[in-house]
Amino acid sequence: MKILENVIANKNLVFTDASSGATTPIGTLYRSLGLNPVEKGLIFLYNDNQLPSIEVLLNFYGTAHAIAVLGQKLHPEFKERLEAEYRPKYIFDPSRDEVQGYSLKEFSETVKIFAKEDYQPEVVIHPEIKILLSTSGTTGVPKLVKLSDENLYQNAVSILQYMPILKTDVVPLNVPVNFVYGFSIFTTNCMRAGRIVCTDKDIMQKAFWDEMEEYAYSTLGGVPYLYENLNRIGFFRKDSSSLRYMTHTGGVINAELRKTIFNYCLEFEKQFFAQYGQTEAGGRMAYLTTDGLLEEETSIGTPVHGGSFQIHPETDELLFLHSSISGGYANRLEDLSTYEQPKLLHTGDTGRRGQNGLYYITGRIKRIMKLFGIRLNLDEVEFILKNELEGNTLVCLNGNDKKIIVLYDNIEIDPQIIKETIKNKLRINPQYVRTEHIESFPLSQNGKINYPLLQNLQHENI
Repeated sequence: MKILENVIANKNLVFTDASSGATTPIGTLYRSLGLNPVEKGLIFLYNDNQLPSIEVLLNFYGTAHAIAVLGQKLHPEFKERLEAEYRPKYIFDPSRDEVQGYSLKEFSETVKIFAKEDYQPEVVIHPEIKILLSTSGTTGVPKLVKLSDENLYQNAVSILQYMPILKTDVVPLNVPVNFVYGFSIFTTNCMRAGRIVCTDKDIMQKAFWDEMEEYAYSTLGGVPYLYENLNRIGFFRKDSSSLRYMTHTGGVINAELRKTIFNYCLEFEKQFFAQYGQTEAGGRMAYLTTDGLLEEETSIGTPVHGGSFQIHPETDELLFLHSSISGGYANRLEDLSTYEQPKLLHTGDTGRRGQNGLYYITGRIKRIMKLFGIRLNLDEVEFILKNELEGNTLVCLNGNDKKIIVLYDNIEIDPQIIKETIKNKLRINPQYVRTEHIESFPLSQNGKINYPLLQNLQHENI
């Protein structure tokens, strides 16, 4: 268990409950539940980033169990479908008082776990499978990515080559740990930082900023939507003295906002790391330092240590090579009996390599539409609009290859400007562009804009 061994080796590491201030050292926390290290099965951990969830994660990581890290706020029916499919031995879910077929067992004063009654193992879980994480953007019963301890360790080691984590750092878990980026933040900081603050607050809540001031957070992490919101509330206009660096992944930050972040970092001596990653590779696959924010186009930077990219000669798909690539997907319980690690990860993103050696994402293979025979990359259209409209949040959707649908949440935007921008930049007649104001964008559990849901909602109006 390389991840856990390195976390335990960080002997001064402590975990703090943000709401109560209660603090527990790593030496006590990781073995607090008295688990049998050789017992093997599957646990569903419905995580909320609070201390009991982290305690369960660390304790079970040190056993032979496989751990499916899921979001605690999943819909109850969704949870039931998952549990019926995988039939886990244990379920940790403080949001429920009972689960049919399970009895509630008290492991400590703060941790109670549902144990399956008369449990009989139905499959032999492959020994390489340690963590199961849901792929982003899935609906129904999701595909679970099968990650080994070695996958996660190799990814963490690669990240630690460039991430400036200090033993004095105080790190908030403001990104959900059931999201691979949040899990990566958790593991890398547990290996190097001094304090992990367990919190279920987000940046749009006053309580989060109260906690940031109280505990003097050293870092923040988030997807583009988080940084767009930070910009809206004026975060980049003044210094946060304890903050040393910020990290980002999960999509493109528009040019206007990149300049704002760069100037903030320059004025207040901060660092910013724009990163690119996927669940299938354990988290983070490429990074760009603060200076890269001034690139004319948005670059994902260079591969993490030990990794490399290739561009498919026919499709322009970005391919990734690294020892952190996972062992495939699970759609049902029986899939947990296998672990097959490919040499190459097909990212599903189209990309190119610049003359400067940096890599650039040009779009998603599935985000391509043909408007009367003209091939359009909706990510590129969206990027152009965001740049022209000074960092506003806009979403472009496919209107059955007949129209580009543009959604915006800022009521002050003139929709005619959207149409004129597309006309001037892409030579597309405005009659093939439909604009629509939306009160707020629905988000997936990892904090990204939920494109599949928006696309489905638009079908009625296309």
